[in-house]
Amino acid sequence: MNQPFEPRRRGGRLRVDTVTLAHGGGGKAMRDLIDDVFVRAFDNPDMGELEDQARLALPADLAGGRLAFTTDGYVVDPLEFPGGDIGELAVNGTVNDLAVGGARPLWLSCAVIVEEGLPVETLRRVAASMRRAADAAGVRIVTGDTKVVGRGSADKLFVTTSGVGVIPAGVDLSARHVRPGDVAIVNGWLGDHGACILDARGDLELDSPIESDTAPLAALMQAAMAAAPSLRCARDATRGGLASALNEIAAGAGCGVEIDETALPLRPEVRGFCEILGLDPLYLANEGKLVLFVPPDQAEAALAAMRSVPEGRDSVIVGRAVAAHPGTVVMTTLFGGGRIVDMLLGEQLPRIC
Repeated sequence: MNQPFEPRRRGGRLRVDTVTLAHGGGGKAMRDLIDDVFVRAFDNPDMGELEDQARLALPADLAGGRLAFTTDGYVVDPLEFPGGDIGELAVNGTVNDLAVGGARPLWLSCAVIVEEGLPVETLRRVAASMRRAADAAGVRIVTGDTKVVGRGSADKLFVTTSGVGVIPAGVDLSARHVRPGDVAIVNGWLGDHGACILDARGDLELDSPIESDTAPLAALMQAAMAAAPSLRCARDATRGGLASALNEIAAGAGCGVEIDETALPLRPEVRGFCEILGLDPLYLANEGKLVLFVPPDQAEAALAAMRSVPEGRDSVIVGRAVAAHPGTVVMTTLFGGGRIVDMLLGEQLPRIC
């Protein structure tokens, strides 16, 4: 009697300390790199038999929902920084892009471009960090790709992650639902990631180093949606900071947004950092912050629910939607005046995510 064939999982091992061009050539060296670094770190049932695609079954409790799909590239310098690294950033960033649309994130892909000469141990740390971040966010990394380029053709390591999630039936978050009077809430301290990256480059030596705020926000969004069933929309305030996120919402809603400078949650270190360098904290990048809009009668419930989640314990109301100046964000300053908060022109800080 013939026994059913069970495919044997590959188990290559690296025997070098740095990545070489051979590791991108499609042969045994490449197989060993993938097996020893990525398969070993990401191993989970959804990786299956390591075919050219992952084959995934939709969870039964999400039947009837809509698929959400996103992709993003990460080129941060330095690769490792206080509070995180490029791998954790890539996982959390993609998870958050799904979460702010109301989706439950489920699966990620991971594609890397590695520069020849990168220490294998650095790659191992990044892969291990991605696995920890995926576990914390409740997602699985199920497929990927590896490319190796010559010295000088990249800057050590670039990571691209794509994510798939499911938006439950009946959930429809969009800026077009925002109405005058709706309340804007952010889930805590702003600008930490942007300040952290600039400090980590050695441009300044702060007495109190700032850590990145990189974090997954899916649990926070689920709590907010449960407490505020009429939650209008949400955006993660990454590149371009809170200012860009609010401008996107104002433009999509066709109404104005007003925020109060005294309500903005800024650490003294970040505020002082920006004053020294002439930066505007409203435009500093965040990697674990979102802004959402809810009807005024659901604002306190949303705020309480967000504060019950670790990623939202410092949540505050920062402003509201208004009928005046449609498509424009205006901030009431510390001195009682008003100034327009426009979209960022150019880039305050390059290579931050």
